[in-house]
Amino acid sequence: MTILIDNRTEEALSLEHSQVIEKIIDDSLAYENFTKPCEVSISIVDNEEIRQINKQYRGIDGATDVLSFPLLTFEEGERPDFNEKNEVLLGDIIISLERAKEQAEEYGHSVKRELAFLTAHSMLHLLGYDHMEEEEEKEMFQKQREILNKAGIPRE
Repeated sequence: MTILIDNRTEEALSLEHSQVIEKIIDDSLAYENFTKPCEVSISIVDNEEIRQINKQYRGIDGATDVLSFPLLTFEEGERPDFNEKNEVLLGDIIISLERAKEQAEEYGHSVKRELAFLTAHSMLHLLGYDHMEEEEEKEMFQKQREILNKAGIPRE
């Protein structure tokens, strides 16, 4: 598996934070029994960059914590794109480190826990889940909790 992490902020991403992102990607794939070799791209940005991306792609002119851009829809018969290593291209995750820190403080837990949550949430989007309907939201949030609990990063 290839995990590409591109930190586009002026702030260094700690080893602990990059390791938790990678662990949650692995744990999310295992939880969903996704065993194909794959590539996931993570961009770490600030609030201004994620605001611009959010405006461009979703028409929402405001910073958000995380954006997910799946490359698969998991529709029957869909043929995925592959990289040069013959890995399935799952998609891109964009996390605002600035917003993650704000939310960690707001919710009273660590930045590590917040990054783990945002990564699990986005991985489920890349794996075909959504939360537009109430039932979808319940299912997705339950899966997030189970992934984080299994990873040893429960809600603090």
